[in-house]
Amino acid sequence: MLRFEVSVEDLLRSRFALSPAMALCFLLRSLAGQDRPLPRAWATRLMPAFERLRRETELNAVLALHTPHSGPNFVAPPPRGLNQTWADDLAMIRATPLEAARHEIATNATGPSARDPRVRTVLDATDAVSRIAGAMDHAWHELLAPDWPQLRAICERDVVHRVGVIGEHGWITAIESLHPSIAWQAGGIEIGHFPQVGTVRLVGDGLLLIPSVFVANIAAHLEDPWPRTLVYRARGTAGLWGEQETVPQPDALAALIGRSRARLLLALDGPASTSHLARSLAMAPGAVGDHLAILRGAGLLVRARSGRSVLYRRTPLGEALVGGSG
Repeated sequence: MLRFEVSVEDLLRSRFALSPAMALCFLLRSLAGQDRPLPRAWATRLMPAFERLRRETELNAVLALHTPHSGPNFVAPPPRGLNQTWADDLAMIRATPLEAARHEIATNATGPSARDPRVRTVLDATDAVSRIAGAMDHAWHELLAPDWPQLRAICERDVVHRVGVIGEHGWITAIESLHPSIAWQAGGIEIGHFPQVGTVRLVGDGLLLIPSVFVANIAAHLEDPWPRTLVYRARGTAGLWGEQETVPQPDALAALIGRSRARLLLALDGPASTSHLARSLAMAPGAVGDHLAILRGAGLLVRARSGRSVLYRRTPLGEALVGGSG
């Protein structure tokens, strides 16, 4: 069991962030068979490009840095917030001092793939950081960038939901809702059935919480330069993985209000903006806005401003309609 000792100050300093680089690392590990297998449709679509990149770029050197349970920090630097972009991450990767990279390479690149002469040439080069960053940039643009707007929208909606839980029920409920294995016990966060065992003290710097589409259960960063971090599975990913959704199927509801409006109503299991819904459902923003206006006029939705965004949520009538559509 892993336990985080958490003070009130730690909770107040805890925050959410998104990490494109981490998403890319999880995806690469899955494609390489080092992590949770991808859904068949995703693997079929991405594997040809992945294998080509392994032949034509220095991606194998990147893969050699990863094991099933760990990897170097410099290829997935700590994100600064919710607006983190791949360009931000790539700049931080490229700025890694060579000596720091060499230390992590020596620690992590210990498997058979790291002894391949072509891979070893990259890892031992004086420009190893630049070559690794370049291979990751190619992989980002060919494997993940086309899907990232939709995946990012799912993670952003998850954060909106969690912040709502914090406001309504407090941090303890929000933390325990991240995963069934997480529990608040005697002033600390305990994670059962976790590969790492021990007690981690946060000493007033809070937790960094990162939603992910690709993580299977719970992952953690416990060493510098990362803040103490929990990576958890974002809500709304079941459909991407071909798993049973927890929301009702829209067929009966679609017969009543139309398929597009049914998708929107079902998707609003937490507050969301027009742009988030458009990205997560791959719909045109204008069409989403029109449908939301109709649903709101019918009394199924309400809207409220949150900072610069206008968020929609279901009314009790909308909840009842969704609840009766299964």
